[in-house]
Amino acid sequence: MRTYKISLLAIALVVTTASYAWKPAGTKIMTKWGEALTPENVLPEYPRPQLARTAWLNLNGLWEYAVIPKKDPTPITYQGEILVPFAVESALSGVGKKVTAADRIWYKRKVTIPKEWAGQKIVLNFGAVDYEMELRVNQAVVGSHKGGFDHITFDITEYLKDGENEIVVSVLDPTNWEDNPVGKQRVVWGGIWYMPVSGIWQTVWLEPVSPTLSIEELRMTPDIDKEELALQVFTDNVLYGYDYGVRLTVSAKGKVIFSTIEKANNNLTLKIPNPHLWSPEDPFLYDLKAEILKLEWPVKDPKSKTKEQDEAKVEPKIIGEPLDVVSSYFGMRKISLGAWKNNQPVMYLNNKQYFQNGVLDQGWWPDGLYTPPSEEAVLFEMNFLKESGFNMLRKHVKVESDRYYYMADKLGLLIWQDMPSAASCSKGMRCGQFTGPGAKTDLIKKSAAAGQFEHEYRNIISMLYSHPSVVSWVVFNEGWGQYNTGRLTDFVRGLDKSRLINSVSGWTLLDYGDVYDIHSYNEVPEAPKAMTNRAIVVGEYGGIGYYTQDHTWNENKNGWGYQSYDDPKKLEDAYKVKFNEIIRQQKEIGLSGAVYTQTSDVHGEVNGLLTYDRKVVKIPAKRLKLIHEPLVK
Repeated sequence: MRTYKISLLAIALVVTTASYAWKPAGTKIMTKWGEALTPENVLPEYPRPQLARTAWLNLNGLWEYAVIPKKDPTPITYQGEILVPFAVESALSGVGKKVTAADRIWYKRKVTIPKEWAGQKIVLNFGAVDYEMELRVNQAVVGSHKGGFDHITFDITEYLKDGENEIVVSVLDPTNWEDNPVGKQRVVWGGIWYMPVSGIWQTVWLEPVSPTLSIEELRMTPDIDKEELALQVFTDNVLYGYDYGVRLTVSAKGKVIFSTIEKANNNLTLKIPNPHLWSPEDPFLYDLKAEILKLEWPVKDPKSKTKEQDEAKVEPKIIGEPLDVVSSYFGMRKISLGAWKNNQPVMYLNNKQYFQNGVLDQGWWPDGLYTPPSEEAVLFEMNFLKESGFNMLRKHVKVESDRYYYMADKLGLLIWQDMPSAASCSKGMRCGQFTGPGAKTDLIKKSAAAGQFEHEYRNIISMLYSHPSVVSWVVFNEGWGQYNTGRLTDFVRGLDKSRLINSVSGWTLLDYGDVYDIHSYNEVPEAPKAMTNRAIVVGEYGGIGYYTQDHTWNENKNGWGYQSYDDPKKLEDAYKVKFNEIIRQQKEIGLSGAVYTQTSDVHGEVNGLLTYDRKVVKIPAKRLKLIHEPLVK
């Protein structure tokens, strides 16, 4: 199998408490990457490739932990060690404990700030924590955060002391007992619902930045028609005047295209002449470096330069070294709707019709649950999908780490990004906030729950905005917590006009957004009806079950799929029948995309193309690619 390689960014020393007592918890199946894991090699890659700095300290590794009643005070003694960033319930955490809404998780570790960081502002970053956390440094409360999928950053400078410092994190996780974005997690789980994931589940790291001015966010919007990149550089402090600026340097394959000095916190436009377009077949990325500079101008007020000075290109003098330097990248691509016959819109990529052939990707691992055991494990999956002829995945009611989207950007995979669904439930797996198939009206949602959902959604869109791989926002899935669909579509459109919006994938198909998306798990997938204002897709189909002994979560059960087979040839033949119908729909009715369920088995489901432990490929990639080849891209 051909492997698509990526270059990794700077790798920091993993700071961990040496211990040889750690081992995976439980007796469930493991991936080969989980089997090779040690506390000294936990996700060592720099976690934020689109805002990368060279100086940082990885805090993944062994922390002390306790799971105690939430009403109890801060523990004096802890119960053992947990391997961060794996959730408490996971095998790779070394804990494997159940956490209830009545519990609070406590984490503690000691850290010494490197001497060379003296005089800098020190920020502590969490990739994601599920669900409600509070941070203390040296027993002082620094702040809190609510939300299971978005980034968290704290300025901890004033709480630090010389020598060793104590970091304590406490976490509450109601899972689905409250109406919060939770995805497929359920307190009572089984079938298509999965076990809870609680606590820290993405990389934790420290970083020094300039106390004067540093870059907090780069927001990049490509426009291939105008041959330019709209860019916003946001800093942690807003300094008026022209004493500071940002130098932007764009490179392609190591060659500098241009460099310019601009004002931060403004709308900027960078010209990209004859852009090399990004696509799954050619995932070309431009490199971008942004530097905060102290400036001295030859004119008193650069804003009031004379015409002669402006034409002479009066340049500022740079004082000293850059205050902040980050490396980033962007892709020049366009996703849109275009014309097809019979007034049926179709999806376009870079102004050409492009069929999006994808898989439903849940992002669960038998040993790490939400957290992959290593970056190599994710690359294995993505390479398998590429070699199989898929060009897209639908990230299903879960948000991944920045590294995940970086890999998709580098390898060339389109992503339909679901918003993690929110649905309260007090009596079991399926209750509360659901509409049924074919429903014509929205649910209602309490103001506080709606506010939290929209707050988290805004953060997630901002977090993923600059990734070229992300081409569509999926607002609701199958009526799960679906409310105010029209207003939420406008809400997302207001945040991002550069991508397609799939307002509803399956079930409560109200007339909003850019895509009409049905789900069909029949042996032969149903066809969506024609539309004159939206592209049509089959957002879920397939789900063919195939049990593989010794590679299943519940070995005492065969698991389930929508149709199940016990012979690999029958499995492949059934897949071919389904995909031939997808090809027919593409050619005859203008189908724009299809999403096969699913990449891998999960818990009790055995309907993946890979087993849950990723050790068995059920249909070889070469055979899948042959089945897919008749598609017209």
